[in-house]
Amino acid sequence: MHTLYRLTPLALAALAATAFAQQPAPSDGADMQALIAQLEQLKANYAQEVRRLRELDMQVQAMQARLSGRAGPGATPAAPLAPAAASAVPPSSEGYASSAAEAQQAKQEARRSVDDVKQQQAALFSRRFTIENGLTYARYDRKQLTLNGFLALDAIFLGNIAIENVESDSLTYNLAARWGVSPNLTLNMDVPYLARRTVYQKGGAGGAAAAIAQEEANGSGIGDVSLSANYRLFSERGWRPETVLTGGVTAPTGRAPYGLDWKVIERDDDDYIRFAVPQEQPTGNGVWQANLGVSMVKTADPAILFANAGYIHSFPRGFSDIDSNPDTVNPGDVKLGGSVYFGAGVAFAFNERTSLSISFSDKISTRASTRFKGGEWVKVIGSDANAASLNLGVTYALNQHTTLVTLLGIGLTPDAPDFTLAFKVPYML
Repeated sequence: MHTLYRLTPLALAALAATAFAQQPAPSDGADMQALIAQLEQLKANYAQEVRRLRELDMQVQAMQARLSGRAGPGATPAAPLAPAAASAVPPSSEGYASSAAEAQQAKQEARRSVDDVKQQQAALFSRRFTIENGLTYARYDRKQLTLNGFLALDAIFLGNIAIENVESDSLTYNLAARWGVSPNLTLNMDVPYLARRTVYQKGGAGGAAAAIAQEEANGSGIGDVSLSANYRLFSERGWRPETVLTGGVTAPTGRAPYGLDWKVIERDDDDYIRFAVPQEQPTGNGVWQANLGVSMVKTADPAILFANAGYIHSFPRGFSDIDSNPDTVNPGDVKLGGSVYFGAGVAFAFNERTSLSISFSDKISTRASTRFKGGEWVKVIGSDANAASLNLGVTYALNQHTTLVTLLGIGLTPDAPDFTLAFKVPYML
């Protein structure tokens, strides 16, 4: 092991004086330039040695911290620094870790931006417990929409009464808990609470072609609760990204979009309903769902690459009324179509606290099916969807345990929300 000698400014001055003393009296500017070059070289060597000492000191302090944590009552403590090396370590005011705690904290801060990105894309296995509060606003505006009797895009209730325009605003508060069971396994629970306001518009009110009828429907309550687990298949090593397998189930704890009370706005002379809307907006899909997906994260300093893909399966469920006609009651079964989702993006860690991400996400859903009691399954025309979004996000570490996450989503297809704005505050223990 090479011995490192500390070159202090006083030693530099002494060396410079010796160099001057060994030189003959300068006869011109060339001798002066040579002396200046020697002094600059000594300064450069001193700076290089300081950097090397700093790196070695940080490594030793971090190793001592790890060994101290693993050592039992009878274990031998880590050997302290040699006297020569200890005397060469500058005080903490010069940028060095003065204790094992400071070294460990510096190591954690260096990876904080990476950890925040992993927390949002998959799971952070180094944390024992995390509580996350989130608030999301979404805006939908659809023209020429024919309602089909189910909850589309988790926001718009669809029946079979023709509506020319639907405008929907939804606000979702989500309380999530993440528990790190082991270094490779976490359990998650998400409990959403939704508030929705939907405005329905229909032309030709009262038989007049230019007249437009408008009605508003609101609804709030708990949404569909989700339980899931994340299992780390591979840790990041070399070219291989960290790979996490995710599986979960969503329970229909929210208000289902079937069997709701209707408000009839307009009828024809022959009692045909021209315009009707639900009196209260649903807060859930009404069916059990299971999902299986995989996500990957790869650090390429200063960039962080991530991607995910998965499938959502909906199980059939029976209801006492699946008919969207307010005047009739027809029991039957509903089976939502399966959904495939995928996405990819990149995040840039500006420093140990802040990162900026840009990503693309898409969710493709097949047609739903309904079956009246004693009948055959019938595909619901128009119930398939392709919702693609461009997402911009910023994470900022407020302190050692708390992070502020902001996300702006911009809809790229007609089935996606016009835009979403989300704020999340995970508190990590």
